[in-house]
Amino acid sequence: MNVSENGIWASLPVPALLLDPEDRIVEINPAAEGFLNTSSRSIHGQQLWNRVMINSPLEDAFNRARETASPLFVNDVDVGTGDRAPLHCNLQIAPVQDRPGYMLFLISPRELAGRMTQDHSVKSAAKSAIGMAEMLAHEIKNPLAGITGAAQLLSMGLSGEDRELTDLIVEETRRIVKLLEQVEQFGNLTLPTLRPVNVHDVLDRARRSALLGFGAQMKIEEEYDPSLPPAMGDADQLLQVILNLLKNAAQAAGNAGGTIRLHTYFEHSFRLRRSDGGGRSLPLQIEVIDDGPGLPSDIADQIFDPFVSGRENGTGLGLALVSKIISDHEGWISVTSGPGRTVFRISLPMAKTARKSAKPLMNKE
Repeated sequence: MNVSENGIWASLPVPALLLDPEDRIVEINPAAEGFLNTSSRSIHGQQLWNRVMINSPLEDAFNRARETASPLFVNDVDVGTGDRAPLHCNLQIAPVQDRPGYMLFLISPRELAGRMTQDHSVKSAAKSAIGMAEMLAHEIKNPLAGITGAAQLLSMGLSGEDRELTDLIVEETRRIVKLLEQVEQFGNLTLPTLRPVNVHDVLDRARRSALLGFGAQMKIEEEYDPSLPPAMGDADQLLQVILNLLKNAAQAAGNAGGTIRLHTYFEHSFRLRRSDGGGRSLPLQIEVIDDGPGLPSDIADQIFDPFVSGRENGTGLGLALVSKIISDHEGWISVTSGPGRTVFRISLPMAKTARKSAKPLMNKE
């Protein structure tokens, strides 16, 4: 049974796998080739459960669906492939007519189809909130300067405990001013100057800088795809993104240290869909993976929102700034996190000069 000649099979927007009665993979569509980072020919005959890892025991339900020739729908499971962070997905499984025991296995990544749908009203609301915060920061800084000056004048005629109180006022007002300056920087970030960028050069610069400073106690490993084409981006702003992610991982590890892995790969089927039905291709993938404690569960869904932080005394602007920069690059950033493994994944468009020659990456047989 060769389905590769079927135009519908090739046009399916979600990964689809054809399985024989022994759960061996017979064929996969182009979307599944991108999802699994392999070719249909290379994966032919391999066991499904050796290539697709799911955080829920499905074998019994899968076998019952085969025995009764009935469809099976599974929602909200994490699906991994062994060489990338799991994605939150829905699964659709159905018997193939006229072929007893054969099953069609569809994977619908919610991260791509749902959460990644761009809602322009949400983005407008976020921009409005940032603008309001920037305006308030500017207005608050002026009276704070007066408070600081008054406290310094008072301290000149005081001693002992009274002097300590005025020093505390000065110290705290300066801390607030510094926070407000970060808010203003967040709002005033200029749009990126887009040109072809070698992402590995950016990652190397960030790695060296981190190891000389905040990441001195960390081990940073490289796992690069040497054939990755140039991205379309602003090298300086992308460097700021990677440094923020590395710093976030180092701070999560604390004095205990740990390992951060920088992983790049090409996923030709990764496409960001918009609410109007359009979309854009984002095949260049960068992952910053750490073995720290993971994100607090109560803020994991809002970690890219301004002023949301998992650290005591954190400003909650670092990851929000990262999200803003990637959004300005017409890219996408997501995170999956659990104890011992947190993965920040950045998806970027290729440089225009690289698009004509770029080809999907396939595993060698």
